[in-house]
This record gives sequence, C-alpha cells and structure tokens, in this order.
Amino acid sequence: MSTRGGTLAPSVVRAEGDARSRTRLPLVVHVLAMGTFLMGTTEFVVAGLLPEIAGDLQVGVARAGLLITVFAVGMIVGAPLMAMLTLRLPSRLTLMIALGVFAAGHVVVAVGSSFTLLVAARFVTALATGAFWAVANVVAARAVGPAASSRALGVVGAGAMLANVVGVPLGAFAGQLMGWRGPFWALAVLGAAAVALIARHVPHEGRAGKAVSIRTELSALRSGRLWLVLAACATTTGGVMSAYTYISPLLTGRAGLAAGLVPLVLAGFGVGALAGFLAGGRLGDHRPYMTTIVAPAVTTVLLLAICLLSGRAAPTIALVVLLGLFGLGANPVLISLGVRFAGRAPTLGSALTVSAFNLGTAIGSWSAGRALVSPLGVTGPAVVGTAIAALTLIPTVAIALVQRRRGASTVVAGPRAAVQD
Repeated sequence: MSTRGGTLAPSVVRAEGDARSRTRLPLVVHVLAMGTFLMGTTEFVVAGLLPEIAGDLQVGVARAGLLITVFAVGMIVGAPLMAMLTLRLPSRLTLMIALGVFAAGHVVVAVGSSFTLLVAARFVTALATGAFWAVANVVAARAVGPAASSRALGVVGAGAMLANVVGVPLGAFAGQLMGWRGPFWALAVLGAAAVALIARHVPHEGRAGKAVSIRTELSALRSGRLWLVLAACATTTGGVMSAYTYISPLLTGRAGLAAGLVPLVLAGFGVGALAGFLAGGRLGDHRPYMTTIVAPAVTTVLLLAICLLSGRAAPTIALVVLLGLFGLGANPVLISLGVRFAGRAPTLGSALTVSAFNLGTAIGSWSAGRALVSPLGVTGPAVVGTAIAALTLIPTVAIALVQRRRGASTVVAGPRAAVQD
C-alpha cells in the first residue's frame, strides 16, 4: 500500500484498519438494540394509552398510571436480583429466557380483565426486562471494549429511544383504532420472535465457565463513585419521566391539542430522544463528565419552560421534542461509568444502573401522579420533573470533581498510582 509514491509502514496500515473497525460496531450490538426496542415500547406505550386503559378498566387516569410505576418497580428489583440469580448462566440463555417471560407477560395483559392481574403481569414482565437489559449492556460493552463502550451502549439504549419514535406512537394509534389490548398482543408476538434472533446472533460465551461469585459481584458496592453514578441515573430519568408519564393530559387539557395529535408529539419526543441518546454515547467516549453535567442542566431549563409555557400549543410541542433530545442524553455515559466503576463486577454495575433509572421513573411517575390531582393540575408533573432533574447536577458535578482529583493524584504519584487506579 502506497501514498504519494511512498509505502505505508505496517503500523500505519494496522492503525487505519483499527480506525475502520472502530467505525463499525459488531452485529450483536444491533441485535441487542432490537431487544431493547421491545423493552422500551412496553415500558412507555402505556403513557399513550392511559385514557383508554382507565376507561376500559373503570379506574382513574392517575391510578392507571400505576401500570407504569409498577413496571419501573419491577425493573428496580429485577435487574440486580436476576443478575445475581443468573450469574452462572450463559448470557445468551439468560437473554432468551428473559424474552420468553416478556412474551408470556404480554399475553396475560392482553387477555386480562382485572386491574390487579394486569399490575401483577406488568411486574413479572418488568423482572424479565430488567434481566435482559442488565445482561445486554454487559454483552455489548464486552463486544467492543472500553474505548467504544459508551457508543455501543448508546446504540443498545437507542433501541428504547427508537421505541418512542416508532413503537409508542404506533401503539397509541393502534390502541385508538382497535383497542388498547392490540399493542400488547403485538409485543407478545415480537418478543417470541426475538428469542430466535438472540439464539442466532448472540455468541455462546456466557458466564457458566467463569469463576464468578456473588461476593465478587457485591464488592462493587464499596465504590463511592458507583453510588454517585446511580444517584445521577435516578434523578436524570426521574425528572424526564415525571413530565412524560402524564404528557397526554398536559397536551390536551392545558395546551389545547387534539387527542389525535398526541401520538405525533410522542413521536417527536422519541426522535429527539433517539438523536440525543446516540449523540450522548459518542460524546461520552471523549467528554463523559461534561456530557453528564450539560445534559441535565439543559433538561432542567426545558422542564421549567414547559411549566411556564404549557398554555400555548406550539412552544409546548417544541419543548417536548427538545426534552427528548437532552433529557436522556447522559444515560449511555452513566451506564458506561457504572460498568467501569463497578470494577470486577460489571454485571452488577450494569444491573444497578438499570435499577436506578427505574427507581427514578417510579418515584417520578408516582410523585407526578400525586401532583396531577393537586391544585397544580396538569402542570404538576412538569413542576415535579423540574425539581428532580435539577438534583442531577449534585452527583454529576461530584463525579467530575472526584475524577479530576484522582487524575491529579495519578500524575503526582506516577505510573504506580495509574496501575492501582
């Protein structure tokens, strides 16, 4: 190989090859993203179907919102619990079992007539979803290595963001045309089909043959930086989901938007979230700490603006789209940092970030539901979201300061400190 009449050194050729390989992620990353697309659709589709579900089951809209809250609680419990229970199982088998339970849970929701039964089915489905998401993050990170882990996790997480662009709006349209149970039948069928995709494309390189132990995994809990990451995961997602869970009543009852246009706004939020997630993943490989500070800062401003301008349709729609762009942009970086700061326990680190995200969703959606029936009315959820999102700056700034201090001490102490770090 030559250039300008000269011959490139082998090291240059290898460097170019490495650069090309870094531009392409392994196929398994995209297969896992398809799985998270289903997970994201089922978690968020209820937000677009709340009035229909509430009317059919004869419960209030705020109570129907518990279907979102209980799903988040199930993922809080399921991600670390299932990560521990499946520690010695191959990753591929764990992913397949999780998708099988996912499909079965949606069948129960599609045929159930009792609100209590639906809540129970959503909880069990969430346990499986938490297991899938935690293991998928680790499989994706290992497939690309540390240099591109934020980008790979951004793609995996973008599957859930794509759900807001395609899955949730289609689910809302389908729910209005054929009844709210239709989307759950579709998710059951797609979940069953995804089992075959995972079996074919995810490598058989699970944890069965590795010397792993629960004690080793639990050692990650001693990391102070990990706890800061988890706090940021909870608040950044809680702030956004507080407003998003009850965005339909805000758009129709306050901004005066027709109910038929709500799915289009949800799609706009999803497009913004997809773009923000992918951009956040790319930025996170180069400027992780700046990304985790700027994204929640902008999110707080956007939520405050929604509180103030929600009486006008056009500004509210624009702000919801921007909320999608910035609101979840730090998430792939936080997942990557969680896996990194967990040290020898990446699976538990990944699982705990999933739990933290959903803890934020559970607290945020519950608080927003209470605010919805308060004197604040339909703007209450956005007010709650503003306060929660602002709290994200505390742990993210703390992480940046700790890392700067550790970096300075490494420079002073020399190579030995770098190795220990």
